[in-house]
Amino acid sequence: MYGLVGTFVNTATVLLGGTIGLVFKKGIPERVGDSVFKALGLITAFIGISGCLCGENTLIAVIAMIVGTIIGELVDLDKRVNNVGKFIERKVSKGDKNSTVAQGFVSSCLLFCVGAMTIVGSLQAGLEGDCSVLFTKSAMDFCSSIIFASTLGIGVLFSAGFVLVYQGLITLLATWIEPLLTTAVVNEMNCVGYVIIIGLALNILGITKLKVMNMVPAIFLPIALVPLYDWIVALF
Repeated sequence: MYGLVGTFVNTATVLLGGTIGLVFKKGIPERVGDSVFKALGLITAFIGISGCLCGENTLIAVIAMIVGTIIGELVDLDKRVNNVGKFIERKVSKGDKNSTVAQGFVSSCLLFCVGAMTIVGSLQAGLEGDCSVLFTKSAMDFCSSIIFASTLGIGVLFSAGFVLVYQGLITLLATWIEPLLTTAVVNEMNCVGYVIIIGLALNILGITKLKVMNMVPAIFLPIALVPLYDWIVALF
């Protein structure tokens, strides 16, 4: 299926960028790496703040965030993804207590998979066979993976598998959920995704320690909340 080409390219760019970052990691002083990492946090915050303005209904975003976070906490997605990261860490860190493999894996999964370009790009690839958005995202992820890998290490490379599965599933399921994806629904999904990206930015900057992965279910709730809201409004 041609629509999956975008996901394959994106996965490859994360692997390539991460590999380049690992090569640079050995020659970058720790203080420089920390400063660059914080700069990426600021850029991530800017992207999140700019993107969340695309929402048209604040109430839907609020409800989606609350209910989605409750679902995420009950399932404890953050713990499950972290456990995967820690498993990888045990395999590759050789007992290094200061290893950042798990942090790199989780942070990269969130950065590469939570946002409008992931959702819109994957849907566009699945519905129209147009991978242009995912190709643009691939270029951005390539740069980000270099920075992440140079500071957080090899965990970034393993996040490529998450990108492959997550974006691939959205692309493959696109034709099934197309009737539900009105402009309003997509806008609210994007809005919630960008709010979550702000949370990731706060974690990168060391301001908070939010379990951002537990908020991810909120992205998909507008699919139900938008038509429910329209139905309630129509009653009055």
